[in-house]
Amino acid sequence: MRVSRREALSGLMVGAVALAETGGRAMANPERGAPDGGPPATESAPGKHPIAPLPFDPSKLRGLSEKLLRSHHENNYTGAVKRLNLIQQQIGQIPRDAPPYQTGSLKREELVATNSMVLHELYFGNLGGDGKPSGTAVEMVKAQYGSLETWQQEFRQTGLSLAGGSGWVVLAFDPHQQGAHTYWLWDHTQSLAWGRPLLVMDMYEHAYAMDYGADARGYLDAFFQNVNWDEVSHRAEQARAK
Repeated sequence: MRVSRREALSGLMVGAVALAETGGRAMANPERGAPDGGPPATESAPGKHPIAPLPFDPSKLRGLSEKLLRSHHENNYTGAVKRLNLIQQQIGQIPRDAPPYQTGSLKREELVATNSMVLHELYFGNLGGDGKPSGTAVEMVKAQYGSLETWQQEFRQTGLSLAGGSGWVVLAFDPHQQGAHTYWLWDHTQSLAWGRPLLVMDMYEHAYAMDYGADARGYLDAFFQNVNWDEVSHRAEQARAK
């Protein structure tokens, strides 16, 4: 069967977009078998992103109820994936003569939904552990901050600064300084350019209000009790190897 040059180029473009989308998601949980320590590297074309299951038994975490975790996953994370799929389908249907603002509006919403999907997968992926710091990520933190305690104090204070509102706290590998640093994200459109997330903490109220109300400190304590440091260190090793 003969394939035209236009059809071949179109196929390459679709493949490139799909690869970019999958690469961004392959970070959340080593138990799912991805080479990057994340969910399987499926060919998730734009508008067809799968919903990843929780990578741990939600009844087993300490200080975070199964009801909270299932609600967070089923409503907030799953909602973001479904929203992203719908947005990308709408982008694919924009007429060629549509005004630029129509594309711009949808592209902004695409970014919000994409980052919500990715950050939630990373967040759930770094939970389910025993909370005992160890491994490459801890070495990176000590090299940057001098001690684990100094870093954790900054990380916690960053989280409390977002309490009662919205946002994320992310320990990321900064390739510019070749080290790990804590970053404050007010919403889903903010992140370190070229940074690789190592530890992600959701500070939107939906992540803790069901269990803790306005007690963000209690949530922070529970979060650290359940950090999967093996996963965080795996991400650190992958980031440093790039």
